[in-house]
Amino acid sequence: MITEQKYIPVCEPCLDGNEKKYVMDCMETGWISSSGKYVKAFEESFSAYCDCNYGVAVCNGTVSLHLALTALGIGKGDEVIIPNFTMIASAYAVCYTGAKPVFVDADADTWNIDTNKIEEKITKNTKAIMPVHIFGNPCNMSKIEEIAKKYNLYIIEDAAEAHGALYNGKKVGSFSDIASFSFFANKNLTTGEGGMVVMKDENYYDKCRYLKNMSFPINAPRIYQHDDIGFNYRMSNIHAAIGLAQVEKADEYRDMRIKNHNLYKKYLSEVDGITFQKDEENSLNVNWMNTILLDTKKYGHSKEELIEHLKNNGVDTRLLFTGMHRQKCLLDFGCNCQGEYPVTDNLTQNGFYLPSASNLSEDDIKYICNLIKEF
Repeated sequence: MITEQKYIPVCEPCLDGNEKKYVMDCMETGWISSSGKYVKAFEESFSAYCDCNYGVAVCNGTVSLHLALTALGIGKGDEVIIPNFTMIASAYAVCYTGAKPVFVDADADTWNIDTNKIEEKITKNTKAIMPVHIFGNPCNMSKIEEIAKKYNLYIIEDAAEAHGALYNGKKVGSFSDIASFSFFANKNLTTGEGGMVVMKDENYYDKCRYLKNMSFPINAPRIYQHDDIGFNYRMSNIHAAIGLAQVEKADEYRDMRIKNHNLYKKYLSEVDGITFQKDEENSLNVNWMNTILLDTKKYGHSKEELIEHLKNNGVDTRLLFTGMHRQKCLLDFGCNCQGEYPVTDNLTQNGFYLPSASNLSEDDIKYICNLIKEF
């Protein structure tokens, strides 16, 4: 008799609240496009969760970054400082505006942008700093706020991976002029595809609402006369319905990810050659992904060998981001990709994700960790 092999995906959504109820309400009432009560309800609930006054829901996290940058007037000739170790969407969004992303290497412990290296990258063209809370680990926002104030720069938080994370007791997303979140299927909170811009300033709120909807007037009858180039970045009522249900259980999902991360650290604590991301001081890391960094000499096998071993035993994994300085598309765009970024390169070469779903069982975590220890 052939038994089916165990399979643990790298991540899958947790949809155990009111998602089905709210989606069925959309379908039964016919409100399935961007008009409908759930869009506004989701915007209000999630922005309040982030301790912000306003939220503008959009169709994905990348366009939420673009919308945020555009609302601040970032454009051709400007520069925006971003971490070199990040998902390329952070850089793409800057490029969409015509501005240039400028890269800063990661901190060796937290894997966030190295705040000690930001000032050396500031020029007369620098308009903003875009910190990315990598894997749910809040950046050193005190230092970033200090630098931004000194040089009169905007702060745009890329909080795509950090729903509910805290720095000095404050929610990420509330430190900046404007912040961006993603709700892709693997995020702590998901709508399948989706994103949101959150802010405290009503002027930025109005600007984002206006631009995301083809630059139709926001407080006047819809006439087909447009004064500005706008975007079709709307979120559907169905996606927002899922999002509202997710926000209702936001802290529960956050705590599940943190618990699972602590289990990984517990069961792998005695394995030589495995390092986890170090939490930023005075922060709550929400552990979006359980990422390990391998010292191959101490562990005795390469990253590729370990990944293959896990795959052969039904455990899915993912590679880490390749540094922005090694992206041909950014070099071709005209970005300065020169210089050394050793921390980023080490993370790319020797790090990878382990399964990280919110509802991952302790038995599955034990199984994964035993595979790593036995190998």
